[in-house]
Amino acid sequence: MKILIVEDEIKLAQVLQQGLKEQGFVVDWAEDGLLGLDMALRGDFDAMVLDVMLPGIDGFKVLGEFRKSGSTLPVLMLTARNNVDDRVLGLDSGADDYLSKPFAFKELLARLRAILRRPHGEIRDTLRVADLELDLKGHEVWRNGEPLDLSPKEFGILEYLLCRKGLVLTKTMIMDHVWPADADCQGNSNLVEVYINHLRKKVDQGHAVKLIQTVRGSGYLIQDHP
Repeated sequence: MKILIVEDEIKLAQVLQQGLKEQGFVVDWAEDGLLGLDMALRGDFDAMVLDVMLPGIDGFKVLGEFRKSGSTLPVLMLTARNNVDDRVLGLDSGADDYLSKPFAFKELLARLRAILRRPHGEIRDTLRVADLELDLKGHEVWRNGEPLDLSPKEFGILEYLLCRKGLVLTKTMIMDHVWPADADCQGNSNLVEVYINHLRKKVDQGHAVKLIQTVRGSGYLIQDHP
């Protein structure tokens, strides 16, 4: 899953980035409201952690403009202003949850997982297609009951394919979703092909039904039929 953090406190943003990465998330960061809004509108994220007090435009305006675009992306708002009116304004602006500073990272993580599991999102604790099962919490994968040993990037690509089961994903889409925006390898679409080939060997080799499929000239998808 890919998370956008919009937070101007550098130390806090770094802590959140590191903590979420250790939990298996891909994380991008914006340190002001205008950049955060632009990244949210252009990017392919699964959730956003959005601070209220931001340079440029504040978090309420970011969220308001973002919701006007029609997006239902789960948003967890952060603020140092712990009063009822602010919480009400945040929720009325379209936030899915609201967390006051200071907070424990494990609470933020629990709240983030909770909004990702809500009905409007596509994310669940377990993703499946045919006899392939992926456990998001445990970071484990099985095919026909047998565990598969995947690298973090292989897991991320497989998770992305399963979250959008039956949809064709281009190399660029996979690269943008699985690698952070500031990664040195961004733009190297051949890297995606390499990882897809690794995944095929681990997921499909030895099985009659090939789940990871190539759509020539377009990209890749996962489904349980040709």
